[in-house]
Amino acid sequence: MVSKPQRSGTDIHSNQFVQGLFDEMSATYGRANIVSSVGFCVRWRKKCVQQIDIKAGDSVVDLMSGMGELWPSITEKVRSSGEIKAIDFSPVMCEKSRVAAERLDKFDIQIIQEDALKNSLPDESADVVVSTFGLKTLTKEQCKQLAKEVFRILKPGGKLSLLEISVPRFRPLRLVYMFYLKYIVPLFGQMLLGNPENYRMLGKYTEKFGDCSYFGESCSKAGLKVITRRFFFGCATAVVGQKLQ
Repeated sequence: MVSKPQRSGTDIHSNQFVQGLFDEMSATYGRANIVSSVGFCVRWRKKCVQQIDIKAGDSVVDLMSGMGELWPSITEKVRSSGEIKAIDFSPVMCEKSRVAAERLDKFDIQIIQEDALKNSLPDESADVVVSTFGLKTLTKEQCKQLAKEVFRILKPGGKLSLLEISVPRFRPLRLVYMFYLKYIVPLFGQMLLGNPENYRMLGKYTEKFGDCSYFGESCSKAGLKVITRRFFFGCATAVVGQKLQ
């Protein structure tokens, strides 16, 4: 049985809380994301993969991998000669992702239940690091730690692309978008038999996170060459770049 995350007086950025939240949301998370984002989450996931040059045979690490939503786009590029190593600390999300991996049984997909901030991947073992929709659950200190981990596991010349829903800078859009995330998205979660309070947390995380700018700065300080990109007027942002030779 999945334990429900306790909110009152709890650090919402702690591993225990975030893991419990996504364990509980796993039954409805995929459908609710697609419905509530009017399909934009699918488009942004594809953009995360498309905006970097992934080659056949590459070793790709998917951090905070969820239910493996990125893998169809990745496998199109790495082909059967490549590999995907997926890191997520939610046991229920990992179990869901194993079902996704079975549908892609021609490809080498390894699912590793670990904390992305403290994982067992060898140094300089990845050609590419990708991630979508996990950054918002991190504090600034955790963003720094993740940036260091990305630098550590990337090979020299390796590429990164991490994308997250974000708070738009244009005030009228920001007001509408944040109202939608905080009050309308929970209704979609409830309609799909999820707990609306869980989906309300996504708006809270996004509001605290802001956008990918700070993570981009953290990557630069860690030694990575990156740029920050904005999509749909800042409703999503991404950090894209490379570990120099």
